[in-house]
Amino acid sequence: MWGNEKFNQKALFSDESGNYRKPAEPDRGERVEIKFRTARNDVDLVYLICGNQKTAMEKTYSKDMFDYYVCALGPLEGPVHYFFEIIAGNQRCFYNKLGVTEDLQEAYAFRILPDFHTPDWAKGAVMYQIFTDRFRNGEPSNDVEDREYFYTGRYVHKVKDWEKLPDAYDVHTFYGGDLPGVGEKLDYLQELGIEVLYLNPIFVSPSNHKYDTQDYDYIDPHLTVIAEDGGECLTEGDLDNSHAAKYQKRVVDKKNLDASNAYFAEFVKEVHARGMRIILDGVFNHCGSFNKWLDRECLYEGDGTYEKGAYVSASSPYRDFFKFNNEHEWPYNPYYDGWWGHDTLPKLNYEQSPNLREYILHIAEKWLKPPYSVDGWRLDVAADLGYSEAYNHDFWRAFRQRVKKTNPEALILAEHYGDCSAWLQGDQWDSVMNYDAFMEPITWFLTGMEKHSDDRRDDLYGNAGAFQDAMLRNMARFCEPSLETAMNELSNHDHSRFLTRTNRKVGRIHTLGAAEASEGIRKGVMKEAVVFQMTWVGCPTVYYGDEAGLCGFTDPDNRRTYPWGREDQDLLAFHREMIRIRKEHPVLRYGSTRFLTMEEQFISYGRFDGRETILVLMNNAQEERKVEIPVWMAEVPEEAKLECLMETSETGYSTKNDRYPVRNGILSLTVPGVCGMVLHICSYIG
Repeated sequence: MWGNEKFNQKALFSDESGNYRKPAEPDRGERVEIKFRTARNDVDLVYLICGNQKTAMEKTYSKDMFDYYVCALGPLEGPVHYFFEIIAGNQRCFYNKLGVTEDLQEAYAFRILPDFHTPDWAKGAVMYQIFTDRFRNGEPSNDVEDREYFYTGRYVHKVKDWEKLPDAYDVHTFYGGDLPGVGEKLDYLQELGIEVLYLNPIFVSPSNHKYDTQDYDYIDPHLTVIAEDGGECLTEGDLDNSHAAKYQKRVVDKKNLDASNAYFAEFVKEVHARGMRIILDGVFNHCGSFNKWLDRECLYEGDGTYEKGAYVSASSPYRDFFKFNNEHEWPYNPYYDGWWGHDTLPKLNYEQSPNLREYILHIAEKWLKPPYSVDGWRLDVAADLGYSEAYNHDFWRAFRQRVKKTNPEALILAEHYGDCSAWLQGDQWDSVMNYDAFMEPITWFLTGMEKHSDDRRDDLYGNAGAFQDAMLRNMARFCEPSLETAMNELSNHDHSRFLTRTNRKVGRIHTLGAAEASEGIRKGVMKEAVVFQMTWVGCPTVYYGDEAGLCGFTDPDNRRTYPWGREDQDLLAFHREMIRIRKEHPVLRYGSTRFLTMEEQFISYGRFDGRETILVLMNNAQEERKVEIPVWMAEVPEEAKLECLMETSETGYSTKNDRYPVRNGILSLTVPGVCGMVLHICSYIG
């Protein structure tokens, strides 16, 4: 099968998974076994190059079509970077995370970070993101009422029609979704196959999105329970924000706050009792102008149980929590730093306040401890925290130390765009929301659209080469523990719904109107994306409603309510099947990953671990395509039969278990148009 080539470079392979490195996550002082694969009887020498050290690897065994070379590193004293040199006759090449390459930049070298461990429960786990106000209203008595308070220049508004689409300006409108509603649907989430719940912020906050935290110590009673009402809504004359103190009769009343936290503790117990985990959204770069530390709206002024806010008094104990730029105008000094200039989002001034730093580290611990015992944090705009890069890294090192001391199995997952490698060195974050090595490349390839639907690029639409290059180069920024816990989303609260991107329309709700988000969508392309999501390395994360066919342009249109009773049953059943397939095959969590063929509008890859192999084919073209795929590169035997676990189409999907023969390591078949296929070795031919 090798032809007349002396040196089969396509057979070369290694990665950082447990399949090619043992232990996969070593500690200091341990020795590590590194493995490298070549074609059988095909090369003369394989060297492992680590710094200035060049070590000849030993061919220790052969299996099927391959030879396996092994050598040991260690005992490990610190981080290690390595790559391989392969020699056959007068030919040689190098191999790193890009594969066979001449680009030997250290950024693309394999890495070992001793003592870096990510939680086993999180590796490859199926996650579900919930924007709580829009998921399910389980307790109407806790709803925000019309005119309950004044926010961003408007009265807040209670939406009584659950099916109403969000307005172009939506931050002050509330639909009533809450944790009781999530609790009502835990059976649904279990049946879907969800293992981890990720909740957008749920701490006390005046907005529906709650990225402007008012009090980090309490869950918002509007999302749990109002023990004592006593609330009083604003009247026509109450336009001055100082009158918003009436708001506190509901959400700052200590009985309500304590009852809310107690409710949340029981909610987490129920989630855990079902074998699921829960991670919270920590917004620690900035807070909200309503925050008790600043108190710009005078919500806490005169209450008698709270210290004066930094906006109200120059002698406030929270004065150094914020960076004021004018010291001469008191009271009500407006000159403080806001994140991206937003005065409703005052930036927290960590460098000047050890007390603030300690308070937030305490908050990080508090929610991980009993009685709450949440399982981790998603960190909002984490790279923005602080006023310098040096301080930012220093803070996250301290954050990791405190979190892992409190619960070594807690997950630390950050929001980040761009090169995340500086934070993924084993001493700060566990992983990130995976934009660069997941959401963006797959969106460009399958739809040619930017993730906000703000741009369309035909040069990237179906461009398999660009897709592969983007994936490999961006994945190289991760070491394996981070890659296996990366949050792989197709949609979320910040970007347009993936199903809407399939219509390839550029615009937002205020330019195109909400109806256009559902026009011309292609469910077949959505299914291809879900096939990729559920078979790729990392944590497939479903944004609530994606599984039910929810559409929407970018924020706020992507925050439509879950369509209970109006679900797209085909997409819903399809998600259940793909999640089931993922959970039944551990190779999809822990296995090696190898691209096989890359053609215009067509990609294929394998997941393998020495015990089983899953093959994935995606034909994004309208026309069927005859293909010959070198599945031997994914360690499929030369003669075998493959069982089709899933085949999608524009109109549906099939799990009818068709079987396909492999001959001489090649899979030959015709793939229908707009189709994702998942294949599994069912038997050997012989």
